[in-house]
Formats: sequence, C-alpha cells, structure tokens
Amino acid sequence: MSSEQAQTEAVAFTVRERVAWVRFNRPEKRNCMSPTLNRQMMQVLDDLEYRADVGVLVLSGEGTAWSSGMDLNEYFRETEAQGLAAVRRSQREAYGWWRRLRWYQKPTIAMVNGWCFGGAYGPLFACDLAFAAEEAQFGLSEINWGILPGGGASKVARELLTFRRAMYHALTGESIDGRTAAEWGMVNEALPREKLEERVTAVARTLLKKNPVALKATKDAIRRVGEMTYDNAEDYLVRAQEAANFFDNEGRKEGIHQFIDEKSFKPGLGAYDHSRQRSVKV
Repeated sequence: MSSEQAQTEAVAFTVRERVAWVRFNRPEKRNCMSPTLNRQMMQVLDDLEYRADVGVLVLSGEGTAWSSGMDLNEYFRETEAQGLAAVRRSQREAYGWWRRLRWYQKPTIAMVNGWCFGGAYGPLFACDLAFAAEEAQFGLSEINWGILPGGGASKVARELLTFRRAMYHALTGESIDGRTAAEWGMVNEALPREKLEERVTAVARTLLKKNPVALKATKDAIRRVGEMTYDNAEDYLVRAQEAANFFDNEGRKEGIHQFIDEKSFKPGLGAYDHSRQRSVKV
C-alpha cells in the first residue's frame, strides 16, 4: 500500500491508495479558516491536482470539527485593522480556493466529521459529494452575532435547500445535525461517526474505477446545467460530449468494445476496465 503524509501549519494531507485525504488542521480552533489556512489550502490543492497517484480528493478535519467557519479574530478583526486592501486580499484567498475546489480536476468528497458552520458552507458546496457524521452540526450562526451569512453561505443554503428551509436556517441561526442535513439535502448521507471513513473510502474506490476524463466532464456538466435553460443545457452537453470524446476517444472506444464485442461488463452494473486503454493525462 502506497502512503504519503504531509503537514503545514494549518493543513495536513495523506495520500493512500490514490486517495488524497486533506484535512483542516487547526483542531484547537475547531478548524476555523484563517488567512494562513486559506493560502496553505490553495497550495495543497495545487500540489495534488495533477498528480498521477491521486484520483480522488477527500476533505475532512482534524479533531472534533470539520470547520467552524471563518476565524473571527484573524480573518475579520485583524485583517480589517489593516485596511480595505488586506480585506480584499483575504477574500480572494478564501473564495479562490473554494472556487478552485468547485472545478477541481479530480472528484472531491467532503467528509464532515464534526462542526460545519458559516464560511465552511463554501468548501462544503465546492465538493462534489458530501457525507456527514450523524453527530455533526451544521449552522448559519451569523444572524446571532448581527451579520448576514456572506461569503457565498446564503447562496449555498439556497442552492442545497428548499426556499423555506433555507430561510428558516438563515433567519433563526439554529443548527441541525448530520441526520437532518442529509434529510434536507445538504449532504448525500449521514452515518454514525465510526462508520463515516469506511463509507467515504468505499465511494472513493467506486470513483477510482471510472474513466477520469468522463468524471471531470460529468462534474462540470452537473454544476453548469443547473443555471441553464433546457435548450442551453442540451446544447452545452452535446458540445461537452464532443470535446470529451475528442480528448479521450480511445476511452470511449474501449468502453464500447468491452460492452458490445467482449460483453465483459454491463454499464448498469459497473464501469468498464479503463486500465486497459491508452493512458490519458489528466
């Protein structure tokens, strides 16, 4: 089993069997996001994105929290004391790595092991899939200390929840547990904490069996079409499929060959063996 571990001041990661386990690493602060963490997270994402030995990225947190949001002292008070330029720089660093994660080259999974509050909704939404511990807590507590849920948090709530649930969640500041988050659609599933990593590992292994070019194209398609009319989405998907086929036509041919000629797999029951095709750099 191949394994690699690395740690910075605020971010840690382990690469094991083609899965990068990236962790917020400020457990003493419930993994709240500071300017330092945001800069280091962008660097880690840069380092891992095109590595051949990484096929899936999992984002989790050290200790009892996933992330409790933005660091009120370092991200807000100390940065604001330095003036508007410092505020804008900190915003670019935070929103920048969330945006990078939304369009990441590899499939991404949020493994929410504990608290997920406020600004943490940014990376939660940025991950393609999300699984939570039943005991995890989700909340938009901004209203409780006199501000609106900014930094994309209100948009995330509205994207993932119904209108009434998003409004209640944001206006009351009440937290919900992982079971309710799954029921409301904020995460795919909620499981007992002791079974969370096992389930995420199983999903990651499923993704590793898929064609990586098709995975990237599908990730982008699901995000893009949500804001399109049907006709625009139809046209986009036709062009996206053409582009994916042009980039990796050997993969498409191999899948069809294994299905039609060899009858060695059934698409409804699993993926074709993409290890047999000509390698494609992603």
